Amino acid sequence: MLIKVPKGTQDILPEDISKWYYIEDRIKEILNKYGYKEIRTPFFEYTDLFVRGIGESTDIVTKEMFTFLDRKGRSLTLRPEGTAPVVRAYLEKSMDRISKVIKLFYLGPMFRCEKPQSGRFRQFNQFGIEIIGTKSSAADAEVIITVLDVYKKLGLKNLEILINSVGCKECRGAYVQKLKKYLEDKKSFLCLECKERYNKNPLRVLDCKKDSCKKIIASAPLIIENLCQECKLHFSEVKSFLHDQKIIFKEDPKLVRGLDYYTKTAFEIISGGLGAQNAIGGGGRYDDLIEELGGKSTPAVGFAAGIERMMIVIEQQQIKWPEEKALDVFVAKAKDENIEAAFGLLQKIRNAGLSADMDYSESSLKSQMRIANKSGARYTVIVGEEEFSKHMVILRNMQTKEQKEVKIDDLIDQL
Repeated sequence: MLIKVPKGTQDILPEDISKWYYIEDRIKEILNKYGYKEIRTPFFEYTDLFVRGIGESTDIVTKEMFTFLDRKGRSLTLRPEGTAPVVRAYLEKSMDRISKVIKLFYLGPMFRCEKPQSGRFRQFNQFGIEIIGTKSSAADAEVIITVLDVYKKLGLKNLEILINSVGCKECRGAYVQKLKKYLEDKKSFLCLECKERYNKNPLRVLDCKKDSCKKIIASAPLIIENLCQECKLHFSEVKSFLHDQKIIFKEDPKLVRGLDYYTKTAFEIISGGLGAQNAIGGGGRYDDLIEELGGKSTPAVGFAAGIERMMIVIEQQQIKWPEEKALDVFVAKAKDENIEAAFGLLQKIRNAGLSADMDYSESSLKSQMRIANKSGARYTVIVGEEEFSKHMVILRNMQTKEQKEVKIDDLIDQL
């Protein structure tokens, strides 16, 4: 029986890889412009990192993690998100000694055991940015502006920015009690998941996309109306920075995000056409996470976006992908006996800095010319026994169809 790709994963084939290079290169171009440095963390970490970092009661930890035991019985998990591993590396490598404020970005695969759907896979790719070491509201604004610059570079349009403040430990505790009191006599009408959330983390009820729960939370008390003075001021400053930069956004008082580590600013960027789960990225401030993972109290803010979901939006908006760069030269052999001479020329052309390839099968010259034409090569060099004995080859311009004999010593100058 043929073994197939696991459910929720995909192969990225050669004809699609240029799209990935295109997106990744533009992400890196913008992030380098903003002063972010790349960090690469392992694909798996000790499970406790995510339990403590993301939150024991979150859907990710309770339902979506790929967790396994190593040979010594230690629990390991394929990373479901990028922030906790970055923070772990920041602490373990004492990166605060490098700079008081550090700006990092990551790009790579994440893993979640969730139901596969449009733009959502069990292995998916994310890019994310983190600014660690500052509580400045300007950093929150920069993260949002940076991400918008990435989307602009990719040509994405008609995106909506939703922002909220989820408060801090000081003001959130009192708000959670208010929310629980409001939901207490409505629990029986909540969906099964939200009944569990009511006991473990009532804030997550606000994030439910089911109509029955949306009706209930429509009149729920708002965290934005229960912020302490520090959180109010911080949120006001973030909005002011965005206004100054002519960034249009919408306040969403029900926005809480799905990770427990968020404090103060939380935001999402959404696009139509992706269904109920219409966010293409999101982030916020996480001032308590570093201390939660064993470091000293250190403020931080970040963002993450799924690349597959960005690709869907690019396709939906009919943004034209750039054409893949074609070969410079294809080397064809008149007869299979000429392969040694053809191979030597192939390497000579490559060593001159040009892209070149040949067909290693025992194909006829006619078949090789079809392959050359399909490759999009600008030139085809035909190695024939008679010409080669005179230190010559045939050079064919694949666009004009003109061809001529040229000396091997002059070939590179002719290309």
